[in-house]
Amino acid sequence: MVGINNMKLINGKEISAAVKERAAAEVAKLKEQGIEVCLAVILVGDDPASQVYVGNKKKACEACGMRSLEYRLPADTKQEDLLKLIANLNADKTVNGILCQLPLPKHIDEDTITSAILPEKDVDGFHPVNAGLLLSGKEGFLPCTPAGIMEMLKYENIDCKGKNCVVIGRSNIVGKPAALLMLAADATVTVCHSRTVNLKEAVKAADIIIAAVGRPNFVTADMVKDGAVVIDVGINRLENGKLCGDVDFEAVSTKASAITPVPGGVGPMTIAMLMQNTVIAAKKQNGI
Repeated sequence: MVGINNMKLINGKEISAAVKERAAAEVAKLKEQGIEVCLAVILVGDDPASQVYVGNKKKACEACGMRSLEYRLPADTKQEDLLKLIANLNADKTVNGILCQLPLPKHIDEDTITSAILPEKDVDGFHPVNAGLLLSGKEGFLPCTPAGIMEMLKYENIDCKGKNCVVIGRSNIVGKPAALLMLAADATVTVCHSRTVNLKEAVKAADIIIAAVGRPNFVTADMVKDGAVVIDVGINRLENGKLCGDVDFEAVSTKASAITPVPGGVGPMTIAMLMQNTVIAAKKQNGI
């Protein structure tokens, strides 16, 4: 989709639909072989945003022809009870992927829970084994949001080779894995964060900007060089209730050659890649 000044609007809804269609075709093929692909989703507590995400994951499973199991646990669930549930799902041969929705209540240690899911069922790509495989350039499950970013760039034929890429944000869920995936795609990568000195100058040198800082309209037009590709991972709710990203979309879109909107950009890709990971898990577990 082309916007102003021949700027390309990278449509996450369109790209995610293509990924889900591909996953649905694989699910149908597996069904013919007597294999039903199944994703188990655990939600602890009643965080409104998490409830929306879990609902969307259920809808995506239905759209792809997958079976989905949902476990909604009260906020005061003990860590040991959650670990017992994960152990049962690990042992259940009919369950291919397990996802525990983050954030968890404060009394539950996220690292302990993430590490308890078998690496081969860790379709979120958060287990230390999968993180290590990504770091060493070997095959494992990729975290869904960074994998979705790479899928978008591929779909739009945006070549990363030799390009300067700046990732703003260093979280284990987006920033670090996105930097590693861009390195694997032969980009030259700089990771910036809240402590970066001369952040504006660093970002302005980028051919590709991945903004995952969690601050509304943080990336302004004066930080972006003409023709840069801008991927906005942020989802922030403003006081007026509107959603916006980490990028000042209106101002930056006059300079970018391609940009993702919020909503409708990276967001839909996360769930689409989760579907893809679950299909991969089912195939591997069945020796396909």
